[in-house]
Amino acid sequence: MEYQFTSMTQEQAEDIAYTWHYDGEYSFYDMEADQEDLSEFLNPETRGETMFAVTYKDELVAFLSVARVGNRTFKIGLGMKPSLTGRGKGTEFLKASIDFIKSEFRAEKITLSVAAFNERAIKVYRKMGFEEVGMMMQKTNGSTFEFLNMELNINPVIAKAK
Repeated sequence: MEYQFTSMTQEQAEDIAYTWHYDGEYSFYDMEADQEDLSEFLNPETRGETMFAVTYKDELVAFLSVARVGNRTFKIGLGMKPSLTGRGKGTEFLKASIDFIKSEFRAEKITLSVAAFNERAIKVYRKMGFEEVGMMMQKTNGSTFEFLNMELNINPVIAKAK
């Protein structure tokens, strides 16, 4: 599968925000579940150049946010279209995202936070080499939830030498 990463348009942001609804406990990830997150996602200024629409054969299938948090360290956030989740496509999408970040940003380390209940995503992250580096409690969606912090050293030999 060949994914295309482009700056997210307002139309794409609105499509994701208002039509992507996940089943069961994964409804936690619905954009409308947290008004502050929704406002940020829909605002072109806060979205800036850090939010990418991911398409496959001209269909919007995912999104990826990339924020610089250090010299060559980037924090990501990502989501797949609800109809594609739980179908074994996560590893392929994550690999394409990592390749994109390596080529576009010359990243050496990628970090992310994932809701601790989301074993499905955590399994994919571990499979791709992400390691757990801690836990945190985060206020979102009207409550406080436990999140797992993970990181991937893209060039482990270089990273360990520093």
